[in-house]
Amino acid sequence: MRSSVYFAGAAVESDRKNTLDKINDLFEAAGLGACIREGDLTAVKLHFGEWGNDTYISPVWVREVVERIRAAGGNPFLTDTATLYSGARHNAVDHLRTAIRHGFGFEVTGAPILIADGLTSGNWREVGIAGERFDRVKIAGDILDAGSMIVLSHVKGHGMAGFGGAIKNLAMGCAPAAGKKDQHQGLLPVIDQKVCAGCGGCAGVCPTGALEETAGGVGLKASRCIGCGECMTVCPTGAIDFNWAGGVTPFMEMMAEYALGAVAGKEGQVGYLNFLVNITPDCDCCLWSDGRIVPDIGILASTDPVAIDAASFDLVNAQQGIAGSRLLCNHAPGQDKFRGVAPYTDGTIQVRHGERIGLGRTEYELIEI
Repeated sequence: MRSSVYFAGAAVESDRKNTLDKINDLFEAAGLGACIREGDLTAVKLHFGEWGNDTYISPVWVREVVERIRAAGGNPFLTDTATLYSGARHNAVDHLRTAIRHGFGFEVTGAPILIADGLTSGNWREVGIAGERFDRVKIAGDILDAGSMIVLSHVKGHGMAGFGGAIKNLAMGCAPAAGKKDQHQGLLPVIDQKVCAGCGGCAGVCPTGALEETAGGVGLKASRCIGCGECMTVCPTGAIDFNWAGGVTPFMEMMAEYALGAVAGKEGQVGYLNFLVNITPDCDCCLWSDGRIVPDIGILASTDPVAIDAASFDLVNAQQGIAGSRLLCNHAPGQDKFRGVAPYTDGTIQVRHGERIGLGRTEYELIEI
C-alpha cells in the first residue's frame, strides 16, 4: 500500500494562488486537521534557524498553519529543543531570543513559543520503542505531553544525514541534548596528526573538553566526545573529520529510531509539511545560508514522515542542479544532488530504515493539487 503525499508547486499558476493559499489547500487535502482533537495542545515542530542563517521556514507561513490548527480545535504552540553544540540555541533563553529575532514572536505567528526540553535541556523522558539499535530513546517532555503535532520541515542538505526533512526534524528536533548525543555516538572525529598544526583552536571550541593539546598535536578523549562537529568547523588545516566509512549507517539508523520515539503514543495525531524551497547544501543549524543547489520546487503534505521524505528526496533529485552552486557533481536530473554536495553520505538510509522499523512507508502516491 502506498501513502498519499500531496504536492503544490512553487510556480504561480493561472489561478494566482500564493504560498499561503497553497499551505491552506495542502492542510485540507492531506487531512491534517483530522490529526487534531478538540482542545489538543498541539506542538508545531519547526526549526527557528541558527543566528546568521536566513533560509528557515518563513514565520508568515507558520502563521497560516497556526490558524488552521486553531480552526481544527487545537491550541498550538511553536517548539524546538536545545542544540548539542554551543551556539544561539543551546539553552532556552538564548533559543527564545533567537526565535524572536528571526520573526517567530506571537505578534507574527499568533502562537507562543515553548522550548520543549526546558531551560537547560533537562526536561525529557525515556520512551520504549521496537528499534534495532535502541529499545529506549530520550524525548523532550513537552513533545510527549502535547496531544498532537504538526511537523514543519525545511528540506535541505546535511553533511552528516545526507539530507534533512521530516525524519531528521523529528529525530534531532524532538530529542534533548542527551538524546542528540545518543544519535551521534556512531560518528566520532578522527584526527590526522600529520596534518594537525597544533594550534589548539579545536580544543578551544569543544563544549565538553574532549580535545586537548598534546606534544604530538591534539588528542581526543572519546568518552567525552558528543559528536557535534564544532572542532571540524574551526580546524584551519582540515585535520579533523568523521569516520564516514563506519559511522554513516549507524548514525542515520539511530536517527530514524529516535524519530519513531518522537511520535510514539500519537498514532493518527501527527501531520507533516515539507517545504522544498531554498534548498541549500547545509542545515539551518549553520551560521550562514549558502546558495540553492536546485530551483525551488514547492510544498508537500502527508501524514507519513517516511513517504514525505522519500517524495522530497525524489523531487530534489529530479531537478537540474544549479551551475555555480556547491554541487561537486550529479547536476543532471535523476542524479543524487545531496551526494553531489557530500559524496560520503546516503540520505536514503534514514528513509529505508524508517520503513523497516514501522515509522512509515517508502512507497507513495504523489497527488498534485
